[in-house]
Amino acid sequence: MAVEQLADTFYRLTLAAPQIAPASHPGQFVMVACSPGLNPLLRRPFSVHRRCDPDRIQLLFRVVGQGTELLAAKKPGDVLNLIGPLGRGFTVDAADPVCLIGGGIGIAPLLFLAEQLRMTRRACTVLLGSRTAAELYRLTADFIECGCEVEIATDDGSAGYHGLVTDLLPRRLSAMKRCYACGPKPMMATTALLCQAARVPCQVSLEAHMACGLGACLGCTVHGVENGYLHICRQGPVLNAEEVAWNR
Repeated sequence: MAVEQLADTFYRLTLAAPQIAPASHPGQFVMVACSPGLNPLLRRPFSVHRRCDPDRIQLLFRVVGQGTELLAAKKPGDVLNLIGPLGRGFTVDAADPVCLIGGGIGIAPLLFLAEQLRMTRRACTVLLGSRTAAELYRLTADFIECGCEVEIATDDGSAGYHGLVTDLLPRRLSAMKRCYACGPKPMMATTALLCQAARVPCQVSLEAHMACGLGACLGCTVHGVENGYLHICRQGPVLNAEEVAWNR
């Protein structure tokens, strides 16, 4: 196990997971017990950020509470209890070129996706948004290293475009065959609307609080357009954008 601090509150955890790594697909997630005891009681869901080799995975997370504080303090040799891979991942089809749009910690599953797409030489444009340049520095380098064209946006204007990452999307859409997005709900709602107007298929990876990750607690619901509630852990976390009722 290795813990890498990428920015002030951004960390990347590398784990030996020989049963989970080879079975993982971009967009899937794992449920992590952050401590060996009962505090905190519930596992935390994390997207598989990267598959480093056949036996290791990486998780990208922001420290926001007790569970992530414990993860940031892990040392080599520590053991974590994981369940996964879980959920439905991204559709990696023959579409080319594609655009990946990530905001904040929502960037997490997109590096795994980009690496899978680039393995089949698909052209990938990556649009990344964050609060500051410091949060994107290392992640931008990772996407460039795997052969993606990268454009960034920051809330404070410290690097790239000063504003929302979705402001970068309209001039890119006419050349795209598919979009993939993960980030704050308003960002994905805007991405979905832009893609719908441009008739570009779009998949989104949704985030939610989960108690089980297996469809038992029903705590991770969102409103669907036709099917009432959608359960992110079982029917997602990746959904076609048109399946989600973004205004509810």
